[in-house]
Formats: sequence, C-alpha cells, structure tokens
Amino acid sequence: MDASPPPKPPASLALDSLGVEHRVFTHGTAVHSLEEAASARNQRPEQVVRSILFQIRAGEFVMVLIAGPAQVNWKKLRGLVKRSRIRMATEDEALEVTGYRVGAVSPFGVKNQTTVVIDASVLKEEEVSIGSGVRNTAIILKSADLRRALKDAEVVNVSEAEHPADMN
Repeated sequence: MDASPPPKPPASLALDSLGVEHRVFTHGTAVHSLEEAASARNQRPEQVVRSILFQIRAGEFVMVLIAGPAQVNWKKLRGLVKRSRIRMATEDEALEVTGYRVGAVSPFGVKNQTTVVIDASVLKEEEVSIGSGVRNTAIILKSADLRRALKDAEVVNVSEAEHPADMN
C-alpha cells in the first residue's frame, strides 16, 4: 500500500484557491540558516523571502516581506507606518496573528488578515521561496506571481542599503 503524500501546507492551499502557480519544497532535514535553506532549494540567499511580523500599535501588526539577508531599516518602517515606536512581534504574537510559528510564517492562508508590505528587494528576483506555514517546508514561485497574489500589498523600500550604489 502506497503512503499517501503529506497534506499540503496552508500557504499552498491558499495559493491554489487564488490560482497561483507554485511548488512545495520539503527539506529532508531541519534547516538552521538562511544559507542552508537557499542551498537546499538551489537558490541564492537573496531568493529566500522572510516574512517578518511587526507590532505597530497594540493589536495592530504589519508583515514585511524582505529578501534573504537584507535587514529592515527601522527608521524607514516607522516612517511608513507613521509610528515612532514599533517592535518585532513575539513568537506567541506571530502564532496568534498568523496561525504560524516563527520560521514558517507566510503571508498566505493567515489566521487573521494583516497588512503586508513587500520590500522592493523581493521583486528583483525572478523566482523566490517563502514560508508555507509548516516548518522545513517552503513555497517556491515566481516573484511576479507572489506580487499578483498579494495585489493589495504595497511595494516599498524598507531595507537597509547594502552598498552606497543601492541608495538610488
């Protein structure tokens, strides 16, 4: 008797419902770094999209999608959300808001709808991978399809410039 395939992760089900082409990638072993995840997926670290949840006021959150090793520029994010004080969500808050554990957070199939912003760095890559809602499992899709699926998300520049030339 054949073993049935594992159930689809929540983000994959959400993308299916939107008609967005993607594939599910399951790591054979636990992943411990961005570089490790990228290598296993035959990608560069810049193609791995991190979904980071920030609390902008009590009970209000924003999810920032940012490419690989890039870091969120707190001053830019505070300006974008028009708040002088923001903080990263705790692991418990991330689970409560998204339904996903840190390390598997995705903007798709979340428990509670939240504002999503996409750092422009994400759209520089033709293909990206993103959290699926399940640890050690990712969703791989074209960045254009990610953008189309998140049509209400604002594309912004909230990352730290890595080189002076990136300041343009």
